[in-house]
Amino acid sequence: MEKHQIKRIKLLPDQIDNSFRGKKISQYAFLIITVVTIIRSLIHVFAPDGGAQSIATIPLDAYSTEAAATVILIFSFWGLSQLLMGLVYIGVYVKYKSLIPVMYVLLIIEYAMRIVIGQMKPIVTTGIAPGSVGSWVMVPVCIVLLILSLQPGKAVKQTEA
Repeated sequence: MEKHQIKRIKLLPDQIDNSFRGKKISQYAFLIITVVTIIRSLIHVFAPDGGAQSIATIPLDAYSTEAAATVILIFSFWGLSQLLMGLVYIGVYVKYKSLIPVMYVLLIIEYAMRIVIGQMKPIVTTGIAPGSVGSWVMVPVCIVLLILSLQPGKAVKQTEA
């Protein structure tokens, strides 16, 4: 390798295992994101309004009963999708930590596309939905965490036996 050659970034590990090679803060942040994802998903599935009005400020009371029920059902389906992703995140965190950088790429795509789709298909709300603000925060945060997850962490000292 030449002295001035740029080091190749390796997103996919040679071996998928439970060893995390990046900065520890990105590993712990992934755990927090996982917990938040699961909590949010359960709210969408089990809250009477799916979080549509109580959290996302969609004025369901201004809709017909049928239209409100449709929005609530869609929020519940969305919660199920989030729960499934949360379970994948748990699997990665518990058994396959070497895939955490890949999960950050998926998170960046998810939140960036929420922004794009939200701009293409805006909805009327009575306030500012946390998710609409959260997406703008999560994209740069996840980019930083991705970069940190790809940087080598502290080397583990080997002890002689």
